[in-house]
Amino acid sequence: MAFTTIDNPELYFQTKLYTGTGSSHAITLDGSENMQPDWVWIKRRNSAGGHMLTDVIRGVTKTIITNETGAEQTFSNGLTAFGSDGFTVGSEDGFNASSDTFVAWNWKAGTSFSNDASSTGVGTIDSTGSINTTAGFSIISYTGTGSNGTIAHGLGAVPRWIIIKVRDTNNNWIVQHGSLGATKRMLLDLDYAESTQAFFNNTEPTSSVFSVGTVDLLNNSGNAYIAYLFAEKKGYSKFSSYTGNGNADGPFVYTGFAVAWLMMKRTDSAGEWLIYDNKRDSFNLRDTRLEAQDNFADSTGTTKVFDFLSNGFKCRGSDADINASGGTYIYMAFAESPFVNSNGVPTNAR
Repeated sequence: MAFTTIDNPELYFQTKLYTGTGSSHAITLDGSENMQPDWVWIKRRNSAGGHMLTDVIRGVTKTIITNETGAEQTFSNGLTAFGSDGFTVGSEDGFNASSDTFVAWNWKAGTSFSNDASSTGVGTIDSTGSINTTAGFSIISYTGTGSNGTIAHGLGAVPRWIIIKVRDTNNNWIVQHGSLGATKRMLLDLDYAESTQAFFNNTEPTSSVFSVGTVDLLNNSGNAYIAYLFAEKKGYSKFSSYTGNGNADGPFVYTGFAVAWLMMKRTDSAGEWLIYDNKRDSFNLRDTRLEAQDNFADSTGTTKVFDFLSNGFKCRGSDADINASGGTYIYMAFAESPFVNSNGVPTNAR
């Protein structure tokens, strides 16, 4: 069996740090390979500012913000173009305030997708988007019907993490995670614990469709929705869970790759959506974090810290947000490099 099908994760995910200029600014990614991003998540680091999300399906200048419940907004001077190896931002402060520092997380989809459910017999609600079956990532747009339904996602594999936001009205961000099952949901814009609700019609996603119930957050008749879906790919991505032990010698979590990006959240109690990466902290300990549900600047400290290792990550703090004794946590992680590449060569942690 192959160790991985993705030897170079920078073909599909890259983190970019940059300093704002206050005027049109073309950002080039730093990876060893060119990567045209299809989903860009931008956050100001040195002061408060929203988490600004733009993708190729909704189009440039169209932004949704994870720390807000608001509808999609148009920023004519926000993200103004997707490039062959990066993107361009305008003068909008949340994307490019002069002399401010920013981080951009970038994912590659790239293949156009369309499903007419009545014609194909796949799902019951039409969907369009951009997919990448190699990397296990799809961006899917659909219009709600108000009735229980299923939606084609194009991955050809079962998604383990789904994020959905209604675009044209105010409402929460919804998260489904494979470790929690189809009866549970999380809210990306709040620090709440998991909740048992039939948002996904109590039905697990399959390799072809995901399910939605009748709640307004996912499927109100006539409303527009955007969904980001992720399937695990060995050596590149992992969407799973761990249990805390409550001390600084915390649990080791095996991913099968050296971690480049990590977002995690306590599920059995309130806790922050914490985001770490290997660019804001290039060596262990990794303590620089942002929070998807808040507009805070970068935070550091000694209790919400991790080591990024060649084959996973290890909790090095005892804060309840990452490592309460008996606490349960979900995470999504993407690779810097696979633990062992397709030729059997191991990687090293830094």
